[in-house]
This record gives sequence, structure tokens and C-alpha cells, in this order.
Amino acid sequence: MIFYTPDVNGLRYALKGEESAHAVRVLRLKTGDAITLVDGRGGRYRAQICEICHKHCEVEILEHQADYGKRPYRLHIGIAPTKNIDRFEWFIEKATEIGIDEITPLLCEHSERKQVNIERLQRIMIAAMKQSVKAYLPKLNEMTSFTEWIKTKDISGNGYIAHCNEGDRQSLKTVYQQGQNATVAIGPEGDFSLQEVSQAHACGFKEICLGKSRLRSETAGIVVCHSVYFMNELL
Repeated sequence: MIFYTPDVNGLRYALKGEESAHAVRVLRLKTGDAITLVDGRGGRYRAQICEICHKHCEVEILEHQADYGKRPYRLHIGIAPTKNIDRFEWFIEKATEIGIDEITPLLCEHSERKQVNIERLQRIMIAAMKQSVKAYLPKLNEMTSFTEWIKTKDISGNGYIAHCNEGDRQSLKTVYQQGQNATVAIGPEGDFSLQEVSQAHACGFKEICLGKSRLRSETAGIVVCHSVYFMNELL
């Protein structure tokens, strides 16, 4: 039983709102029951319920573990949301479960979806973090134009743009090195335009392919997320 407590501090903490309701009304936990707290920044806490009130649930912190599940790399994916928002929400959920540090929804030339509900996506990420027993909550940025995004990213030679256009593209497993941070751009259903690919290349992004199959945007995002995870697991 894991609860998200971003402001946990000290030896006692009060679960409030949805977390308290889930503990008391849904799970019907009692005084003395053991639970786990995570703060979304790598902190994992072993705790025990010590008092149940009308609108909150008091817990005692018994043990704190920092940097729980910390990975030896940082992954940031900039991805154009799909027209069908369910598919993009699926990507958000699964990427969080696998392990990712930052996601930026991108507005591209061929984008069919112009906006997203950040608050809803944030709730999906929190649920996925707890379900997958992680202590790090990925950073979710506001929707940003692709042109602005590539200009402001400090990629340090580790930026990649995945596309299906003809040209000199290398496999991600060929250009990515274990332990490196990575920033990866994934386009909309209509792919990146030639101009966008050229702009990314000028900003230092390497052009990559993700295999022989033509993938949906959300599938491409999961392939990148899992590929980087798997290559680092080999360490």
C-alpha cells in the first residue's frame, strides 16, 4: 500500500484528501497498520498509521530511504500527443512504470492535437508511480512548440530525433551509450516535417530509427523508454 506524499517531513505526517480517503474508506486501514509513502523525489518511507480522524489520517514515520530506485541515467522524451488522447495517456502511464525522468508534449507542424489536460496526465503519472513501486515522479511539462523545445534543450551531444523520412538514420542502440543521459524527440502521426528534422539536426540532434516497422507515436515512445532502460540494465 503506497501513498504519494510530496510534502512529507519530520516524524509524523497527515494523509489528506484522496490519499486519506483511499487509506481509510477504500482500504479500510486501521491504527497500527503499516504503509509506504513516496515523495516523488526518490524518498521512500516506511510508516504506521497512528491516528484516524474525520478528514485526515495521521501516520508515524519509522524509516526513510533516499534515492530509492535511482537510475544511472536521465531520460527526457519530447513527444507529440496523439489525436486519440487515450493512446497518449497510455504512453504516459507505461513510460512512468518503465522509468522516465521528464516528458514534454510537443506541438509540431503535423500535430492533430493542440492541447492536453496536464492535471489529468499528472494524476495518471502518480497512479503509475505508485503501482510500479517507484519513488520518482517524472516531470511533466506544459505543451511546447517543437521549434522552441529543440532550441532550449541542453542535450550535450545526447539528443536524438526519431522519424520515418528517408535519410541517414542510425539505430538508437548504435548511437546511445550506457549510462548517458538522453533527450529524444518523437513526432505526431504524420511524422516530423523535413524542416523540423533539419532544425533538430542543426541543434545537434542525431537522426535515429527505431527498427524496420512503422510505429505509432505512443508505441515509438515506449520503444525508446524501454530500449534505454534495457541497455542500462545490462550494466
